[in-house]
Amino acid sequence: MVEDFEVAISQGQLAGAVSHVLAKPLPFFNSTPLHIAVVGEPGSGKSSFINAMLGLRADDPRAAVTGIQMTTVQVKDYPHPTLPQVILWDHPGRGMATFGEDKFEKKVDLNHFDFFVIVGSQRFRSTHSDLVREIQDMGKSFYFVRTKADLDLSAAKRQQPSDYNEEKVLLHIQEDCKECLVREGVRDPQVFIVSNWEADCFDFPLLQETLKNDLLRLKRQAFLLRFPSICLPILEKKKTTVKEKIWTKRLCLLVALGSPVPFLLPIFLFSKFRSWCFLDFGLDNRSLAALAQRVGKTSTALKAAMQSLGIFSAMLWVLPDLVGLSVMAYEYYRWEHFPIFGCLLSGGISLPRTYFMLQKCISGAADDTKRVLSKALEAEGKKSI
Repeated sequence: MVEDFEVAISQGQLAGAVSHVLAKPLPFFNSTPLHIAVVGEPGSGKSSFINAMLGLRADDPRAAVTGIQMTTVQVKDYPHPTLPQVILWDHPGRGMATFGEDKFEKKVDLNHFDFFVIVGSQRFRSTHSDLVREIQDMGKSFYFVRTKADLDLSAAKRQQPSDYNEEKVLLHIQEDCKECLVREGVRDPQVFIVSNWEADCFDFPLLQETLKNDLLRLKRQAFLLRFPSICLPILEKKKTTVKEKIWTKRLCLLVALGSPVPFLLPIFLFSKFRSWCFLDFGLDNRSLAALAQRVGKTSTALKAAMQSLGIFSAMLWVLPDLVGLSVMAYEYYRWEHFPIFGCLLSGGISLPRTYFMLQKCISGAADDTKRVLSKALEAEGKKSI
């Protein structure tokens, strides 16, 4: 079924497309996949945490591999058995690098994931700070999970047996994690204290219930942040349609080849075509103003996201036309006759170059549409959870 926002995108009505998406009720996003990356240091219990979330024993063939040493060396997906379209991704550890680990880390692009669970044990480290900043820079959300609560409690009991209080120890751990996250600029951080071996104790039941309650809002956030990419097939189809119209513009150029100012003609043609192209894709001033008003931004902010070919760059592209113009002038003044050879040379240079300029203009407008939508929806994605 073609959605209303898809029709609006194909018609260049960006504000309408965004309005249709933002008006969708939460159940609409139920079928949206949610890719959750489980990240943290080596040995913090990421794989064991995934097994506990999936309800699998370590010896189950479907379980993530666990062990005393670092066992996760590549990203691996694990579909959740009860939450629809939820996939947990086990990641190699960050920080405390072993041989070759730094090389692997560079290959993992966290932008591919929609939501994050940062897993830590013992204490909050600089690795966690780096992950928090990276996730926030992407405009995405996360839970912070402090694992091995059973070991923390055992250590506290050995150190202060006479003053041991389980509730106070757990509260101290949670408050310490929250303070560290707040220092990283996180508002209302969600922290869970768990033991991967006791999935019915501590905050594990609360974590599972929280994820279940947040699920539709998280999927909505994922959809909004992924929306520009979702529109790519529509934009590709639109590019094909618009490119078919280039031939009309090319015919106009052929008719005008006798012009004595071939250097200026392509610039004029490009300027007109660029304005028409922006209008067709919904990037003209009026359309951008409507979109900016819808998402609470300024037109200037949306225009700043555009990177397509401008008039100044187009002028650099037509510099080779000066060769033809020079030959025309030399032929006219030196031989005192109509510059036939100069016109042919000028046309041979101008015609294919102008055609490719128009092609680049269309591709640039399509890419700018994606960039503008990303800019317009970045704040909306953050509001979703």
